[in-house]
Amino acid sequence: MDVEAPSAVDEVVVLDFGGQYSQLIARRVRECGVYSELLPHHVGVEEVRRRKPKGLILSGGPASVYAEGAPRLDPELLELGIPVLGICYGMQLIARELGGRVEGAEVGEFGRSDLTVLEPGRLLAGTPAEQTCWMSHRDTVFSAPPGFTALASSTASPVAAIESQERDIYGIQFHPEVVHTPYGQHVLTTFLEDICGLDRSWSAASIVEEQIERIRAQVGDGRVICGLSGGVDSSVAALLVHRAVGDQLTCVFVDHGLMRKNEGEQVISAFRDHFKVPLVAVDAEERFLAKLKGVTEPEAKRKVIGAEFIRVFEEEAAKLSGAKFLVQGTLYSDVIESGGGTGAATIKSHHNVGGLPEDLEFELVEPLRALFKDEVRAVGAELGLPERLVWRQPFPGPGLAIRVVGGEATKERLDVLRDADAILQDEIRQAGLYRELWQSFCVLPDVRTVGVQGDERTYGYVVVIRAVTSDDAMTADWARLPYDLLEQIASRMINELREVNRVVLDITSKPPGTIEWE
Repeated sequence: MDVEAPSAVDEVVVLDFGGQYSQLIARRVRECGVYSELLPHHVGVEEVRRRKPKGLILSGGPASVYAEGAPRLDPELLELGIPVLGICYGMQLIARELGGRVEGAEVGEFGRSDLTVLEPGRLLAGTPAEQTCWMSHRDTVFSAPPGFTALASSTASPVAAIESQERDIYGIQFHPEVVHTPYGQHVLTTFLEDICGLDRSWSAASIVEEQIERIRAQVGDGRVICGLSGGVDSSVAALLVHRAVGDQLTCVFVDHGLMRKNEGEQVISAFRDHFKVPLVAVDAEERFLAKLKGVTEPEAKRKVIGAEFIRVFEEEAAKLSGAKFLVQGTLYSDVIESGGGTGAATIKSHHNVGGLPEDLEFELVEPLRALFKDEVRAVGAELGLPERLVWRQPFPGPGLAIRVVGGEATKERLDVLRDADAILQDEIRQAGLYRELWQSFCVLPDVRTVGVQGDERTYGYVVVIRAVTSDDAMTADWARLPYDLLEQIASRMINELREVNRVVLDITSKPPGTIEWE
């Protein structure tokens, strides 16, 4: 996983043993003001040593430590002379490696559990004797390794936390990184500050100047091109590069006619007028709609839009002769999810529209490659990006075409969907809920329903409201929007949009559903 750490900051390495919360551990460490990276568990002790971390965290994982083929712990990792913290599977690996007893329990321990602190030691200092925590395991540590103190027990775990201050090795069976463990962040802070002695001065905003220097070193006096989507990732990446090399950068904004209401104008206004970034805006709505004619299958829509996007982008790139570098808003989560971690499943291919082709002969500039989404927003705010762009909710590359579900994305349907979505966003912003939601949007199924409007029977579109809360889009819960807000939204849609006569609410969480419908 090729990510360059910021220079001159303390780092903690998190080794990923395939746990569903591994990425969250790295994020929580960063929230404590310490730079952290997630590496696959098999990278080897030399790679960890090369990074000179001040601490090492071993993540959870789905395997049993004693099962054949389960990820193993290289004992040399415990001899690096730095503090080590094992979480869940990580603690079980330490216990097993150093002579403790780990076995399958009669009952697993999943979800909220009661923790009793028998001896706080260094790791649990400052936390109450009785507390709740979040567990997710089937195997249990029944006895601590020789020389270790058992610090706590829980409902189904005789040994739920261990430490050896002499060897600077610590373990907890529960998950401190999830919000359901009230003292979790306290425990992590204790490990980072009191045990590792780390300087907690890192922040996403603090790396702006360093990234600018790196971009200048990479690009020199070369010309740079950036495909600007209007999303926060590409916007922040473009602004960082512009701050670094000025007019050597040209942004290309392809308006495919599939964006939300007024979004194209907002992007052009922010970049061309406010930030004075050289910008080529391409109005390609007719081209895209012509290609989408008769296309109803979602994957086919994605392919058509991706291929046409590349075609338009290549045409514009050809006009900018001499451009050698291409800016992409790749995030750290993209690096991890595209197969950077092993043990966890590869979740998705690259997030850009269609993915730009291999044979585009550019060298990539990826200034956000080490950052999570919330950190990118912090950098955007630091660079002065307008709030509307900094906090813009995630939006799929193929745009509204995949929110016209089960039918063709015609101009008429897209306009109905755009207007419905504008009403939804307007009401959610007025209610002060926009930032609290991961995503809120409308779906337009290819279905007509009977209604009665003004004493007449009508045959109109159904609009589906979808609103979810999430930390990272890997899991999501449907948002409990207030009834009076839902009533106001539905009333406005039906009154203001002649084509709509029914509004429904999607109350499916992820899993089992996905956030988008297609």
